[in-house]
Amino acid sequence: MRHLTKAGLAATLFALSAAALAQNASPVGTWKTIDDETGKPKALVRITEDAGILTGKIEKLYRPADQDQNPTCVKCSDTRKGQPIIGMTILSGLKKDGNDYSGGEILDPAAGKTYKSKATLKDNGSKLEVRGYIGAPMFGRSQTWVREQ
Repeated sequence: MRHLTKAGLAATLFALSAAALAQNASPVGTWKTIDDETGKPKALVRITEDAGILTGKIEKLYRPADQDQNPTCVKCSDTRKGQPIIGMTILSGLKKDGNDYSGGEILDPAAGKTYKSKATLKDNGSKLEVRGYIGAPMFGRSQTWVREQ
């Protein structure tokens, strides 16, 4: 009986571990964006999925105390011009493509420019490599986002 209990406990722990890994098998969740030039956190982005399409909105900005804590997108040229950056959709249209997510767009609110984008989960889903580019992915830059717990 005791041996059976240990086996049951082991099976339960395995199932819980598998469920935790399955949750991280998708970019859905909250991510801390890390600036690829400074290495410092820039924002928290919540990625959601609807009908297989990923969308990301800014929930929080990490800004020095002497800067505007609720800035607007001054340089945007579309409907987001003058809108608050917090709550703004900056990532849209990503769809699963093998091990990657592609076919989307990403907005850089600081520059007001929109780029094609793709994303790849790394480190068992704890990191997300997000690439913005013009034309082909080789002509762009990447940021590594870190999953928030």
